[in-house]
Amino acid sequence: MRAMILAAGRGERMRPLTDHTPKPLLRVDGKPLLGHHLQRLANAGYREIVINIAHLGEQIRAYVGDGSAFGLHVRYSEESEALETGGGIFRALPWLEDDLFLVINGDVWCDHPLTMPTLPRALLAHLVLIDNPAHHPQGDFFFDGRRIHPAGEPRFTFSGIGWYRPELFSHCKPGRFPLAPLLREAMHQGQVGGEYYAGIWRDVGTPERLAELNQLLEQGMF
Repeated sequence: MRAMILAAGRGERMRPLTDHTPKPLLRVDGKPLLGHHLQRLANAGYREIVINIAHLGEQIRAYVGDGSAFGLHVRYSEESEALETGGGIFRALPWLEDDLFLVINGDVWCDHPLTMPTLPRALLAHLVLIDNPAHHPQGDFFFDGRRIHPAGEPRFTFSGIGWYRPELFSHCKPGRFPLAPLLREAMHQGQVGGEYYAGIWRDVGTPERLAELNQLLEQGMF
């Protein structure tokens, strides 16, 4: 079971916190957010992990090492400049190519168990959707209970957790590009499934959201 953590972004909205610390190493409940991800992946049975790095990536290397402290084998996909979600995944495909692999954003906090879903061969992706948070009330996609669509109501927010088949990227070329257009095209072809998750999820993309999450955890709300 293979997984990738997206950790190459500069975290502009998190400045000044990310001027000297990469966003995945900001602390949640006393531990770097990346550490929570790695532990959760290990607990779910994943063993081969790829982390893409760019901004202050040497700090991530120093913290994670080869992953053995977490019971994992970790490789690094180095990007001289962040390649966005699609470009970052595409660059790492030689280490991820399997029937199905997990990708999780490095800047979300979620208690999803990360259990590998069973996908029909016709599907190229399986996304975890959540209720729309206050900072993203319009949502991203419509979910009919089986397939995810780019349009329709009600809309849900993509959690940043998804499983993908390499075929989703079969027509891509190296470089910087987002993941969303690939997903929307696959949705038009009926090739994206998913699930609705009602558990704990927080985006920690701003200092205010990070502080709020730590306060909730300190109060025992999660």
